[in-house]
Amino acid sequence: MERTVYISELKKRLAEKRKFIQVVAGPRQVGKTTIINQLLEKTKYNYIYETGDAIEGNPSAWIEQIWNTARLRIKSGIKEVILIIDEIQKLNNWSEVVKKLWDEDTRNKTNIKVILSGSSRLLIKKGLSESLHGRFELIQIPHWSFEEMKKAFGFSLEQYIYFGGYPGAAQLIKDENRWKNYMRDSIIETSISKDILMLTTITKPALLRQVFDLGTTYTSQILSYNKMLGTLTDAGNTVTIAHYLELLSQSGLLGGLQKYSGSEQHSKSSSPKLQVFNNALFSAVKNKTFEAVKSTPDLWGRFVESCIGTHLINNAPLCNYKLLYWRDGNDEVDFVITRGEEICGIEVKSGLRTTNQGMSVFKTKYPKAKMYVVSAIPSDNSGCIKLEEFLMLSPDVLF
Repeated sequence: MERTVYISELKKRLAEKRKFIQVVAGPRQVGKTTIINQLLEKTKYNYIYETGDAIEGNPSAWIEQIWNTARLRIKSGIKEVILIIDEIQKLNNWSEVVKKLWDEDTRNKTNIKVILSGSSRLLIKKGLSESLHGRFELIQIPHWSFEEMKKAFGFSLEQYIYFGGYPGAAQLIKDENRWKNYMRDSIIETSISKDILMLTTITKPALLRQVFDLGTTYTSQILSYNKMLGTLTDAGNTVTIAHYLELLSQSGLLGGLQKYSGSEQHSKSSSPKLQVFNNALFSAVKNKTFEAVKSTPDLWGRFVESCIGTHLINNAPLCNYKLLYWRDGNDEVDFVITRGEEICGIEVKSGLRTTNQGMSVFKTKYPKAKMYVVSAIPSDNSGCIKLEEFLMLSPDVLF
């Protein structure tokens, strides 16, 4: 299955005159390496592909060595060379070395085009902001959408709501025990241990895992930091929990949505609404089967709301909007997306609630907001957006 839009975007940028380093970033198992390989198969670029996995010795010297190989090809008469370094975040001091070499080529007009890719957005962004300011473009690769899983693996809407969008696990869904073991061992544990614990200074690794387990269990629900402190073992303080939640978000696992208040300061001090980036993470930690979840209305309603949240949180960087929630007393709107002065409120209708005053209260308070209701009830002909339709559209059309 090709993620055509990302291949096309990368191809378009590489076809331009050498301007920027192209950085491909995203969570594990979303196809970053596959996208690059499919691009190379479709083109006639002269390229060098290397990966930062398990590099022994001096990483800086290794980067210089492969860069010099690309330079030799240019000297031999090849007009341009593509240099790809995968898992770049695993190499110490990578951004400073890349900056030095890129600037040398810029001064000497050496036509080496560079693609860097990696799984940890936090560490990649740190390197980019510290050393490569003004020298890069970022292509963020999100989790697989419902449309992609449907086309590639024939997923039904219900299957996507429960099993989520990990292509590597798609062939295992008929054996749920095997699927859950794969999710826990190959996705969750690998992401935490290799993308966070090995690459970031973590004083309480056990607490980080607890924050993930708790947050995933409470996905699509608002949970105060104080309540988290009371639930977690050796939790320390709210600052530590917020930091760990940010690391999990930057690894594409679990985010904490802020409350919309019209004030950024108040939003940052609010209780987070927890949201997984992929519903497979929710299912993997639940001790219930697909059929058991479907037959439990309140739990299925949470899966539905969380699924809508995954669609919105994955599209946020692509469509350049902020994803939040809103609550005032007992009045609530499930999701709020903002872009500049534009505001959209999104409510999920799964059949559990007959009315929701929150929508009208929110509209009264923010009259310029556009309001939408997404319905997961198949027989609903009330003019709501059908769930399947919503998951197939790009959220930027809501503005």
